[in-house]
Amino acid sequence: MSINLLLIGIVSILGQVIILRELSVAFYGIELIYILTIGIWLLWTGIGALIGRRISHHGPGLIVFLFILMGITLPLDIAFIRGSRVLFGGVPGAYLPFIHQLIIISLALLPVCLNFGILFQKAAVLYVKNHNKTLAYAYAIESAGGVIGGLLSTLLLRFGVQNLNITLVCAILSFASAFIYQGRRHQPVIRLIAMMFIFTLAMTSLQSPNIDRWMTGWNHPNLLETRDTPYGRITVRSLHNQLSIFENDALNFETEGTTAEEFAHLSALHHANPQKILLLGGGVEGLVRELQLYSPRQIDYVELNSQMLDMLQQHIPSDIRNSLTAENVRVITADPRRYIDDCESYDLIISAMPEPASGQTNRFYTREFFKSCAAKLNPCGILTFRLRASENLWTPQLKLRTVSIIRALESSFHYVTVLPGVTNIIIASNEPLQTDPILLGERLTGRSISTKLVIPEYIRYLYSNDRFHEIREFLETTRAPVNSDDLPICYQYAVMIWLSQFYPQLAFHDMNLTGAGGKGSRIFFGILFITIILAFLLLRRRFWLRRIILVSVTGFIGMVMETLLILHYQMKSGILYQDIGLLLTAFMLGLTIGAYLTNRWIRPSSLTAISPSNKNRWGQGAILITGFCLLNAVMMLTLKVSILSSLIGIAVVLVLTGAFVAAVFAYASLDRITDQTRVISPLYAADIIGGCFGGLAGVLFLIPMIGLSSTAGLMSGFALVCLLLIL
Repeated sequence: MSINLLLIGIVSILGQVIILRELSVAFYGIELIYILTIGIWLLWTGIGALIGRRISHHGPGLIVFLFILMGITLPLDIAFIRGSRVLFGGVPGAYLPFIHQLIIISLALLPVCLNFGILFQKAAVLYVKNHNKTLAYAYAIESAGGVIGGLLSTLLLRFGVQNLNITLVCAILSFASAFIYQGRRHQPVIRLIAMMFIFTLAMTSLQSPNIDRWMTGWNHPNLLETRDTPYGRITVRSLHNQLSIFENDALNFETEGTTAEEFAHLSALHHANPQKILLLGGGVEGLVRELQLYSPRQIDYVELNSQMLDMLQQHIPSDIRNSLTAENVRVITADPRRYIDDCESYDLIISAMPEPASGQTNRFYTREFFKSCAAKLNPCGILTFRLRASENLWTPQLKLRTVSIIRALESSFHYVTVLPGVTNIIIASNEPLQTDPILLGERLTGRSISTKLVIPEYIRYLYSNDRFHEIREFLETTRAPVNSDDLPICYQYAVMIWLSQFYPQLAFHDMNLTGAGGKGSRIFFGILFITIILAFLLLRRRFWLRRIILVSVTGFIGMVMETLLILHYQMKSGILYQDIGLLLTAFMLGLTIGAYLTNRWIRPSSLTAISPSNKNRWGQGAILITGFCLLNAVMMLTLKVSILSSLIGIAVVLVLTGAFVAAVFAYASLDRITDQTRVISPLYAADIIGGCFGGLAGVLFLIPMIGLSSTAGLMSGFALVCLLLIL
């Protein structure tokens, strides 16, 4: 049973990361899908654990059957996810209705998660009964398997193994459980069936590139190439000499339009003579080619995703490819946020990073990023970037998102100009900007630059139409919080704008609680705290309910903190697609350590000798809750001064968070419990269902509305209130 528990942890986390990646691609890389998926995963797994309690059979044969079922359903699940948009009648490039997205996620997770919930419940019962062990030990072993699964999910992708192949590896591990089956009945038959499936999967892996292309082609006709990279899945299509590049199935750019021309020239014309240019992203869409028309001395092109760059070099038009190899061009593969902190100074910085629709991209639109850019500009230097908008109708959410970014920009730049359009071009400098369209048009014609769209008449139109003055007016009069690393308010607006595509009324609501000096936030959370304290005082009268609520609330806090740290890492590094497995591994490692050490600390010498009257471990429980409270308080201070950003640092905090969550779980399973098997299902279900609500509350409500550090402080207060469930 120890090996089975370990294998459950391996397959569970490895399968979770596989499905997270696939669902992220299926829904165009929307980051909210990660948290929705984790929440629904936990919910279904908790229900599975409760169902497992109702199944009377506990033999090892049931464990093997569930593992074999897992090995069959996981590859089929991946095929279902990839074909979900076609199955539900989706229009290429458009979102499915939100309810359809939830249905797809729920259907994709249902068989896998119910299976995992029943598996853990049954394996834990057998382990506790047959080995005279505790639930805490079973929890620790399963979490240790999760550590291995998380490492595998990250390392395999880092070494170029595609997500489909990782799925096959996970299925093979599931079938391998048949070889540790020690039942007397049907052992040869079970192992023969497992061998047949393993052989089939091994042969399938030899054809996996073709199968991968075939399934990707369901949503991408005229497919040239597809590849999983650390930052997402890159897909290339070609039709009638037009090359279209997709990242996580969302169109990144195409080669026959005028977006590169418009962005490059409307940026460069604002500098009298840009000789040193820094381009953050966008080189493969043609921005370097357009900037070469200004004969600069040096262009430094920084690309975040080196694998995407290598892949596209084979497909992009020859003029774009030749521009990247020119003598005055340096192509640098690095994180633009980190590169700009240590680079030289430039006349013109052009940020062509994607829209601030996620934690990964929001970090290129914060006060801290703009401050770094301002420090690297020469006198009269200019920073430009672009934001998608709407030409004729700006909803309140869209206005607030734009203003939050402009306020962040104005904290480092004295002069800001917004050129309106379907895509707004924002130009900033600490010296007065040229706004005379006649002079800008003369600069263009004076350089004898031939263009399709950007001509003197078009420039005059941009500066003289009504929208130019309307935008300037509402930017001056609209109030919105400053978008920053600690308070990613733009992320909240991006989520609301996305949701408003399915529920249009949301586009006209501002749910921010940070305004008016935070008064609304303090009142709301003050009332919430009083309500929770009163509820906990009432719950103290019911011992069993108090235990379940303690585990549930601790799981809630732990998941909020895990979500907070994952989002913080995404904002700092933008490499979550690859490293999500490592971050989950760190949390699972903490669960392992916390459950094991707590079990050793407070476990009685004999489980059969427990007396409910003399084994009240309230002192140990109070120490654990107090430690958890202090950890969250330290996290609040650390995030406020932005000193935690490395993968190792965040992993360490995730280990500590997981350790305290598991420690409280182990304490609740041992304190005055005479029969360990009775608490397996209710406590395990309470833990993961609490985590489900914690993940959803963190990403949808707490983090966008009150910020990262304030959320950590709030969780510290919640942990402190949990003392009422112990003392």
